[in-house]
Amino acid sequence: MGGYNSSDAISLKYMYKTGRWLDHEKKTGYWGPLAQQEALIAAEKAKLAVLRTPDSSSNYAAIAIGNVTKAMEQAANTITRVSGIRTKVLSLLHQFVSEVYYEQEFEALTESIFERYQTDVDSLVVANCKDILEKIPAVMDRLADGNEESVAQALTTCRRIIEAFADSIYPPSQETVEIGGNTLKLDGSKHQNRINAYVHARTDSHSRKQRIRQNLANLFDRVSTGVHTDVTPEEARALFLNTYLFLGEVLHLPSNAPKP
Repeated sequence: MGGYNSSDAISLKYMYKTGRWLDHEKKTGYWGPLAQQEALIAAEKAKLAVLRTPDSSSNYAAIAIGNVTKAMEQAANTITRVSGIRTKVLSLLHQFVSEVYYEQEFEALTESIFERYQTDVDSLVVANCKDILEKIPAVMDRLADGNEESVAQALTTCRRIIEAFADSIYPPSQETVEIGGNTLKLDGSKHQNRINAYVHARTDSHSRKQRIRQNLANLFDRVSTGVHTDVTPEEARALFLNTYLFLGEVLHLPSNAPKP
């Protein structure tokens, strides 16, 4: 809006980006704002419109024709050069506006998707294992502290959430279940087995069962062993979010199959 000056680093950066230099060493170039360049283009076009090759047969005809031709070439070159500056400025503006627009659009979309999913999951948790919701604020508070002890406590609570989840959706028993050729015990200490049995009863998709089982094993292992090893606050937050999303996926499984 206000043009550029040679003492400003940002000005020098955009002198290059918009191709405004005439002679960098001499610090000459098109320093003015875009409006000034627009005016220059209009002026050169007007000059070009009135320039005519002189109709003369005098001794000075060649000189006159040469001068006019040179003026026309200079005007055309200026128009081309400054039009290129205008194009680059508008391109940079378009790029900036597009990035801001899509960043905000994606952020709003992401928040909207997660908020809807969170509402669904919270409703399912309340309906199936509402005591878990009481543990979530404690995890968030500890993660907000960010110190080593708080992170360890948060991971312990994540493990307890998974265990309480297993007890709610598939209470322990002395029975066993056959899954993939393996006989799984379902007693009180076999939390993963009981969650996998719940999943097995509610989906016929082998790949989905396998993915959920692997995710559960990795998650449970990390929130268990992570209590005794170094886990960054960032990883702990990711583990908590993964725990929440895992509960949501399992609770969203169709309920048309017989419940355990």
